Amino acid sequence: VYVKTLTPGVGSPLSGPMSSHPPVSPKLSRDRAPGGGDGGRCTIVVKVGTSSILRGDSGTLALSTLACLVETLATLRARGHDVVLVSSGAVGVGCQRLGLAERPKRLAELQAMAAIGQPHLMRYYDEFFSALRQPIAQVLLSADALDSRSGYRNAQATLDELLRRGVIPVVNENDSVAISELRFGDNDTLSALVAVLVGASHLFLATDVDALYTANPHVAPPPGQPPAEPIREVADVCEALARAEEAAAGGGGSGSAWGTGGIATKLRAARLAAAAGVTTVIHSAQEPGAVAAVLGGACDVGTRILPQPSSVASHKRWLLALPPASGTLTLDAGACKALARGNSLFFAGVSAVTHPFCERDAVRVLDSAGRELARAVVNYGSEACAALAGRQSREIFDELKYHGPDELAHRRNIVLLTAAAGEAVNG
Repeated sequence: VYVKTLTPGVGSPLSGPMSSHPPVSPKLSRDRAPGGGDGGRCTIVVKVGTSSILRGDSGTLALSTLACLVETLATLRARGHDVVLVSSGAVGVGCQRLGLAERPKRLAELQAMAAIGQPHLMRYYDEFFSALRQPIAQVLLSADALDSRSGYRNAQATLDELLRRGVIPVVNENDSVAISELRFGDNDTLSALVAVLVGASHLFLATDVDALYTANPHVAPPPGQPPAEPIREVADVCEALARAEEAAAGGGGSGSAWGTGGIATKLRAARLAAAAGVTTVIHSAQEPGAVAAVLGGACDVGTRILPQPSSVASHKRWLLALPPASGTLTLDAGACKALARGNSLFFAGVSAVTHPFCERDAVRVLDSAGRELARAVVNYGSEACAALAGRQSREIFDELKYHGPDELAHRRNIVLLTAAAGEAVNG
């Protein structure tokens, strides 16, 4: 975890008499509880995408959008809320600095653009927040920083301390040194993981659409079909995600020329957040007042994605932050039911193993239809899983020539991502 704290200074070009906000005093205790806190105060995470802060026609920063966002967040912080900003845009700003007409494709080029753009993006944030006398901190996270319980707790402690002192962390992935392609750590997912880290009550995904719709609102409906209507509330995010993935497979596209996200990635992020008891709101970045409106009880702004009725217990939430390996385990119907009842995962219930993974990796657990049900930290690698799939635990020694755990994944290392998850498995 890389952290750099930026405090308001008198030399900032945007500081001075224009600010009507009082200085923000460090807050030395976090008076909040999961899900909202006392007195209406809560912890919120706001994610803004590249397509929202860069102009699509020129690739330059949309300074008016950035200024409105900053003023909104500073006002919320002054009202006592703990606020975290997850901001994309480093690659886009890097392209702007070098005068590139389109986003690069190669990983090395993307990492170079991120390295160029990140300090300039933070400079703009620092100048705007300094004008409102709000201290901020740059926090760069990488996937390997969250791949263990100790790494998760270290990142959590850092963010908690910043919030305790009244600082707004500005989080981005450490793209310039990421081993995987940048899409592996899209900031929709990163923002959901940050929401889990800080125990947020709300995750706001500010984007270039104002809500989810029943159909494409930019296309005239077929004859006899009703026009597209905004969806104000989603109770089953898994069902919504399945429909979005079907639409994307049909050529729906994903994101702008400068960004890496789309509606499906936002719903995947919302699914992670929902598993931890976090409400996700998808809204327009052009309406930053939507954040305060939703916190004030408004129901006609954006789309609210409700948390699971039974959220993952706090001692297991670090599992949600683990970057999943490319490997998957497909289960038969009996194993899926056993998992929902809170049981451990055994080889006998595995019907297929795909892509390589290692012992202690986090893998995706699918049902027979290919829907992701859970994430699990496994006790065996993919070769052992393939050899033992569908077999009994007593056969482990005969196949592997050593005595290993009976469970492929213990229940304490499994979290379900579906609304059907029972308290037993997520508790």
